[in-house]
Amino acid sequence: MIPRYNRPQIEKIWTLENKFKIWTDIEILIAEKLADVGVIPKIASKEIRKKAKFNVNEINKLEKQTKHDVNAYIDNVSKYIGKYSKYFHHGVTSSDIIDTGFSIQLKQTGEIILKELKLVLKNLKSQSLKHKNTLMIGRSHGIHAEPITFGLKLGSFYNEFKRNLQRLELAIEEISICSISGPVGTYDSIDTRVEKYVAKKLKLKCENVSTQVIPRDRHAFFFSVLGIIASSIERFAVEIRHLQRTEILEVEERFDPKQKGSSAMPHKRNPVLSENLTGLSRYIRSAVIPSMENIVLWHERDISHSSVERILAPNITIAVDFSLNRLNEIIKTMRVYKQNMKNNLNLLGGLHNSQKLLLTLTKKGLSRQLAYSLVQKNAMEAWDNKKSFFKVLKNDKRILKYLSINDLREILENNDKNNKIDWIFKNKIK
Repeated sequence: MIPRYNRPQIEKIWTLENKFKIWTDIEILIAEKLADVGVIPKIASKEIRKKAKFNVNEINKLEKQTKHDVNAYIDNVSKYIGKYSKYFHHGVTSSDIIDTGFSIQLKQTGEIILKELKLVLKNLKSQSLKHKNTLMIGRSHGIHAEPITFGLKLGSFYNEFKRNLQRLELAIEEISICSISGPVGTYDSIDTRVEKYVAKKLKLKCENVSTQVIPRDRHAFFFSVLGIIASSIERFAVEIRHLQRTEILEVEERFDPKQKGSSAMPHKRNPVLSENLTGLSRYIRSAVIPSMENIVLWHERDISHSSVERILAPNITIAVDFSLNRLNEIIKTMRVYKQNMKNNLNLLGGLHNSQKLLLTLTKKGLSRQLAYSLVQKNAMEAWDNKKSFFKVLKNDKRILKYLSINDLREILENNDKNNKIDWIFKNKIK
């Protein structure tokens, strides 16, 4: 991932240094259990634990000769172990080390992302409660509908990200897998107790039946969940972008004192952070299809998945971590313009109360179809001529047959509140 979207903690997980350290930890545990069950000498296990180390530059040089990264790694570590190196990587195959190590890296990144998700939830809930009663117009198809509150809008995102948290917890569990089963997964060359021992030490679960690799449906689930999280991030980002439009300006990203919005137009304050999240979300979702295609390998294994994962796993997890961190900053520091929300709510002269009028007329005995027709006719006149809905209605004799002027005023004026908002927050936003 390019430095612009990198955060050090998660980037470190994908370094060669960390990968080879994880491999070494796995190999030491394998030797430890093999010695315990009498397959290799105990002194060999002790020497492997004491002397096993690696040099990334040396491994890279060896790989140019071997054309095989695990063999290059084994040769390099064996040089440091010395006499007992013949017991290093004993009875296992490359995928035992690669896949178990990959599981650990995905688990490590997943846990970092999980922390950021929890912060998103904390910040969304805080802002949702703060704006519980901040009235604004709700929109469907981008058109004014009926009043909601900004807190309720945020409550929708809060619950969505709660589901994302649950999905990610499941995905981390799904990918926290150890497979030490030897070539083609038969345990023919490795004691079956080794896998259980390594898994316990590394806080992983044993694969039920591996081929020669951990089945890639697990990985596909993990990256699919990241794709869903990306879409949730984008949904919030798009909402901010819409609400920040000049004609609306109900919510705005923070704009720092020295920030520049345009190289040409000094007045510009663009929603660049949210636009950036939209782009990153597209990129993150691009991993979903390749991760699903990686499920389909030839027979017990091939390496068609390998090149995809080497690129995809670091970049996508880094991008998700960065995106959630940026989302948190937007949520915490966004500016909310309550007066603009109020102005926009009244932009159509009370038309957002049309359903209340419709329901009142049906209670007075009109059929729904007739009531709808009467209300719509008056609503269109108010809309087309930019008139007050109340003023149009009080001149309609058919309406006045059923409702008095005071009835109309009660329905249409000073009645912008959501009577169920307390109930929603008590029962739905927890």
